[in-house]
Amino acid sequence: LVVKGCFMQIWELVLIGISLSMDAFAIAMCRGLEMKKFNIKHALVIALFFGGFQALMPFIGWLLGKQFESYITSFDHWIAFVLLGIIGGKMIYDSFQHEEIKAGVCEKLHVGQLFLMAVATSIDALAVGITFAFLGTEIGTPVALIGGITFGLSLVGVIIGNLVGAKFKNKAELVGGIVLVLMGVKILLEHLGVICF
Repeated sequence: LVVKGCFMQIWELVLIGISLSMDAFAIAMCRGLEMKKFNIKHALVIALFFGGFQALMPFIGWLLGKQFESYITSFDHWIAFVLLGIIGGKMIYDSFQHEEIKAGVCEKLHVGQLFLMAVATSIDALAVGITFAFLGTEIGTPVALIGGITFGLSLVGVIIGNLVGAKFKNKAELVGGIVLVLMGVKILLEHLGVICF
């Protein structure tokens, strides 16, 4: 996977996938917290919704980005830097919000709202998909990794939420946000020729 003369390695895609899945992971923990008794079928449905949309959104973003790629090749690395910076910055900001502000998300998560929650938590992945298009990255591997990682972490989130509660979700968002910001910086530095892994 080539990124402006450098290579986007699998471990980088894995880090992006983990970072993007933090919102879904947090919501899944909330859902697990609500379960009086762990239900594997419900947990799998939640994971499928989150993982499926997290895979679909970057693909849609990639298709959109490809339509405009020829017009913005001279500054696409800056767009990637800004997009990842905004996404990561928002995650970092959200991680410092008070629990009572975010607690409503747990209370509102019902089966009928699962679709909307899956869409809401995968919007960031849409922007990352656009970034992949600008960087000339093939989309197959990122989509598979992001979707698979989100599915797995969402399933784990339900289990953890059911066992210990959601007290770690803020820290997960903080780490995910920092990773995305750093990935944006790395992409910019690679394009400017400062680094190349």
